[in-house]
Amino acid sequence: MSSQFIVEVIDKQSTLCVDEGRLIAAARDILVDSEYHAAEISIAVVGDAEMHQMNNQYLAHNYPTDVLSFPLEKTNQFLAGEIIVSSETAQKQASENGLSDFDELLLYVVHGTLHLVGFDDKDPNDRKLMREKEAVYMKKFGVDLQTIVKDYE
Repeated sequence: MSSQFIVEVIDKQSTLCVDEGRLIAAARDILVDSEYHAAEISIAVVGDAEMHQMNNQYLAHNYPTDVLSFPLEKTNQFLAGEIIVSSETAQKQASENGLSDFDELLLYVVHGTLHLVGFDDKDPNDRKLMREKEAVYMKKFGVDLQTIVKDYE
């Protein structure tokens, strides 16, 4: 059976030049390795003001955040979802994490996609597994999280 993964990027901000191809490739890599045979994922790159509004609206958190992910439809073989990432938060957090702005944004997409395919980070064991998966996918793009990001465990 062949797999069909549709990933699109909607760039709604102007503070960071976004490499859409890289974001799409990262999400597709995770989808290819998942249990799903087909998926439609949209990645919205927004600023902090829009992220703050969405975080407040959907999660009742009155602050901006780095990434939100929403599964819209899940069956045994099909996944539809949305990932929202903040370019401004990426720019603020990147130097603290030892990453470029672009790599920080890529990490948010990897993290959000992993959530969509079923990974979680609520308890320590799940968080450790998710961090390991993030490191695997980021390494495909030349980013070694273990040597760059402080306290990455």
